[in-house]
Amino acid sequence: MRFAVVLLAGLLAAGCAAMGTAIGKRKLEVETLTSHTVFLDPVAADQRTVFVQVRNTSDQPEFDLEAEVGAAIRAKGYRLVDDPADAQFLLQANVLQIGVTSPTATEQNLGGGFGSAVVGGAVGAGVGRAVSTETSTIIAGALIGAAAEGLSGAWFEDVTYSITTDVQISERAGQGVLVTETTDQKLVQGSAGHRIIAASQASDWKRYQTRVISTANRVNLDFEDAEPDLVAGLTRAIAGIF
Repeated sequence: MRFAVVLLAGLLAAGCAAMGTAIGKRKLEVETLTSHTVFLDPVAADQRTVFVQVRNTSDQPEFDLEAEVGAAIRAKGYRLVDDPADAQFLLQANVLQIGVTSPTATEQNLGGGFGSAVVGGAVGAGVGRAVSTETSTIIAGALIGAAAEGLSGAWFEDVTYSITTDVQISERAGQGVLVTETTDQKLVQGSAGHRIIAASQASDWKRYQTRVISTANRVNLDFEDAEPDLVAGLTRAIAGIF
C-alpha cells in the first residue's frame, strides 16, 4: 500500500512539473541585449554612408546576417558603399555562436563584452543530493518518479537558442580631431613566458565596440522556428546603433 502511494505521488509530481513547463513556456519569447551602448554623432545627409562587413566564425557557416543588416541600415536613411574610403561609418560584425544555450551561458557571454571568450552551448548541471531513506519502498518510489520525470521531460523540453555577435563601429574623425590607436598583444612563449608587443599609430577613425546577444525560448523549440525572430532581433539591435 505504501509503495503504491509513493509511486502515485512520484508520477503525479513528474506529470505536474512537465505540464507546468509545457504551459509556462508555450509562447515563443525572444530577447535581444547589448553589452554596451554606442552613441554616434549625428551627421549631414550627404555623410550618411556606411560600409558593412559581417563575418561568421561560428560552427554554422551557412548563417548569413549581412543582407538583413544592410537592408535595415538603408531603411534608416543611410547609403551603403563598397569602398571603406567612401564611408563615414564602418560596421564590422562577427557572429561567434549559434545554438542551444542556457541562461547562465548567455549571462556570461554578455557580461564578458566584446572580444571575450564565448561559453559553449547548453550547460547541463547535475546536482548531487544526499538522501536519507527509511525503507527501500521510498527509494523504489523515488526512482520510479525520477524515471517518469525523465520521460515527461522528453515530451516537454524547455529549449533556448542564442546567437552571439561582436560588433565594431568605426566613425570617421572630424577635421582637426587627432585619434591615436594603441594595440597590445601578449604572445605566449613556452609554458610560462610571454612577450608583449605594443604598437601606436594615428588613425582617421573613432572606434566603438559592443556585443549583441539574441535569445529565443519555448518548449520543444526548433531552430528553424526560432531563426526568423533571432535574426530580426539582431538586425534591429545592430541597425539601431545608427
